[in-house]
Amino acid sequence: MEKSESIKNISLALLKFQGEAKKIIKTANNPFFNSKYADLPSILDEITEPLQKCGLVVSQFPDGEGLTTILIHPDSGEYIQANGTMKPVKNDPQSIGSAITYQRRYALCAILGLNVDKDDDGNEASKPEPTPKKPWLNEGTEQFNEAIKYMKQQDDKNAALKAIMSKYSVSKQMQEVLKNAK
Repeated sequence: MEKSESIKNISLALLKFQGEAKKIIKTANNPFFNSKYADLPSILDEITEPLQKCGLVVSQFPDGEGLTTILIHPDSGEYIQANGTMKPVKNDPQSIGSAITYQRRYALCAILGLNVDKDDDGNEASKPEPTPKKPWLNEGTEQFNEAIKYMKQQDDKNAALKAIMSKYSVSKQMQEVLKNAK
């Protein structure tokens, strides 16, 4: 956190803001967790007028994985600045956008001391990449013929089958065929 040398005026304005600001209502649905959360537009709608009334301005600047949030008291020139980073699990536009939006919501709530209940919408920015599905091992394919050849060479059929199943999805019927390969 960085701040101006004096924060007397901004502190008084922030105190006034916290008295003016209403509780942020959770209006957005998170279908992955069957819950609600306060989305960024709801937060911005609730804080804009009280910020103006109290002589405060808040600005946010995303930069790569980082976000700078600055609370400014223009009359005095005082400011409070917070920097944060969040690395999305995936490096695609959707995940990056979700991480930025998530950061913005939490940074606004933190720097302004907003009253928002527990918010668990960060799943898009933090959930792991889905495990790729293994291809099915089908009779008559080159992979199946290689698997049969491999099974014939192995003494421990269960260990060999386990090795094949780590690479392929294998039906119960196909497991029996592989175990009985001679």
